[in-house]
Amino acid sequence: MLKLVPDTSIIIDQQVSKLIEDEFRKTNNEIQVLIPEAVPSEIENHANKRKEIGYKGIDELKELRRLSEDGIITLEFVGRRPNLEEISIAGGGEIDAMIRDIARKYHATLLTSDKLQKEIAEAQGVTAYYYKKDVEPIAYNKTELEKYFTENISSVHLRENTTPMAKRGVPGHVELVELDYKALRYNDLDRIAKEILEQTKHRHDSFIEIDKKGVTVVQFNDLRITIAKPPFADGYEITAIKPVNKLDLDDYDISDKLLQRLENDAKGILIAGSPGAGKSTFAQALAEYYHYDMEKIVKTMESPRDLNLDANITQYAPLEGNMENTADILLLVRPDFTIFDEVRKTRDFEIYSDMRLAGVGMIGVVHATRAIDAVQRLLGRLELGIIPSVIDTTIYIEDGEVKHVYALEMTVKVPTGMLEADLSRPVIEIKDLETDELLYEIYTYGEQTIVMDIQKNYASLQDEENEREKTPVEKIVERTIRKEVLKVAPKAIMEVSLISDKRALLEIDPDHAGVIIGKNGKTIDKIEEKAGISIEVEELEIKNIDSKIPINVSVSGNYLSLNFNKEDIGSSYDIIVEDEYLFTATVGKKANIRLKKDIEMAEIVIRAMKKDEPVYARLRNEDAY
Repeated sequence: MLKLVPDTSIIIDQQVSKLIEDEFRKTNNEIQVLIPEAVPSEIENHANKRKEIGYKGIDELKELRRLSEDGIITLEFVGRRPNLEEISIAGGGEIDAMIRDIARKYHATLLTSDKLQKEIAEAQGVTAYYYKKDVEPIAYNKTELEKYFTENISSVHLRENTTPMAKRGVPGHVELVELDYKALRYNDLDRIAKEILEQTKHRHDSFIEIDKKGVTVVQFNDLRITIAKPPFADGYEITAIKPVNKLDLDDYDISDKLLQRLENDAKGILIAGSPGAGKSTFAQALAEYYHYDMEKIVKTMESPRDLNLDANITQYAPLEGNMENTADILLLVRPDFTIFDEVRKTRDFEIYSDMRLAGVGMIGVVHATRAIDAVQRLLGRLELGIIPSVIDTTIYIEDGEVKHVYALEMTVKVPTGMLEADLSRPVIEIKDLETDELLYEIYTYGEQTIVMDIQKNYASLQDEENEREKTPVEKIVERTIRKEVLKVAPKAIMEVSLISDKRALLEIDPDHAGVIIGKNGKTIDKIEEKAGISIEVEELEIKNIDSKIPINVSVSGNYLSLNFNKEDIGSSYDIIVEDEYLFTATVGKKANIRLKKDIEMAEIVIRAMKKDEPVYARLRNEDAY
């Protein structure tokens, strides 16, 4: 009798059933396959983690069961099932040792495709059969998927029950084309996928990046292939992406000023743009420029590894599935520059920051629809004060071209629009590199982080056409004063306005004026300190509300609308809720007063509506004020 003990590696490679059919049956011996319980335990562990190798192992165990039922072999599961701790340290050889013990106990031949397992077994006196994988065939036939990639095809999109489609062209000039009139079926895609996976096992230029239940990502030479099927996707789908352009930095219209900054000053760079804009192509060109022209050591961090780079630039994947481990290794290698392709999650930005602050030049690739969005993605993820130390240059790519270049600097100043000297604070200035024009400022005001667009005109809070538009600074100051007053007097009725850049007017109802001023003016002094501006306090005269009239209130989208008659257009009305004055506004050209739903006054009105409390209006009597 020929006794065989397969280990996990050869089961996963699905070679046991083939060896029995092709070799062992020829010996005319009765074949007994003894499977250690450790093998299905380890395979089940892989399957529970949604790894494809786990499902391959299960398929092979089913095939051995079929051979047993056909009388070709006798199949028996032997030994004990390993505990959770033994499975968790399988990488240290504990499971392999248990399998060797089974082979020794039953005087059986150990089947393995793991060379180390074979060497240790023989050293322990265990007979071992080693299945050697073909490392690299002499030549490969072009796969069915590769044949779709004709000239200028950048990506191929195959899905069951649809015709094959492809994107053709270069960034900025891409069109979607149909490759064949005949729709592909499930079996067609399965055949194409199996051909890719089979060649991946043997080619040194191909490897599996991600392998989970329902999806496999393969780097196949210069193709990045994503194979998706149920339950991950609602149908079988194969997407393959190929870099069409490989450009040098000289191919871009780069100014001498930007080139000088890249050579001398830029150490923390973000390359931003929308998907398909050409970010990765520019990153490749920049990496090779640093390596060859600047004679720098360049590495990459990618998941998956799809940058089309020269062989002198090493491309690293997440070590043990974690990019943080990769960063630890890179800090030991200490390259001059590291390309971090696809910085998306908070932990990615933290890793980028750690490496940059450790002295490594960093080039991050991020998705962004505007140039400023790349910087804004750092807010809340990193301390505001260290952002300029981490990012000093942002390059925005659009249609394969360098569209905008921003330079970031930290300074201490009074933000634009504020004049009081005591409002000075740390401000991140974002300037256009070419013109040195100030475009944005980022700073904190109270508990808020402000990203100020210096060039943009802002609309007023209530969207009133006939009202002077308030600047962002006015809005922030008024909001801060209102917030601080309500902390002291939650039921206070007030109106806040800026008299000048240095003074604000607070009109408050007589019942709360004294509380707001405080003993010896101490309370208003604290409010002034919080708001960063001098405040003049006056009493707000509240009208008699006996002649109030109910008004209709409607909600549409993000706005609350107080509806009047056409003859009321241009008139000012006091709005009264629950017998208390709320605010005064002018009826607009559409016979209504509109409020954004997220402001405090609108929220008060909405709360009243929910309690079935009517909302009243009274024509404003200017003489009473």
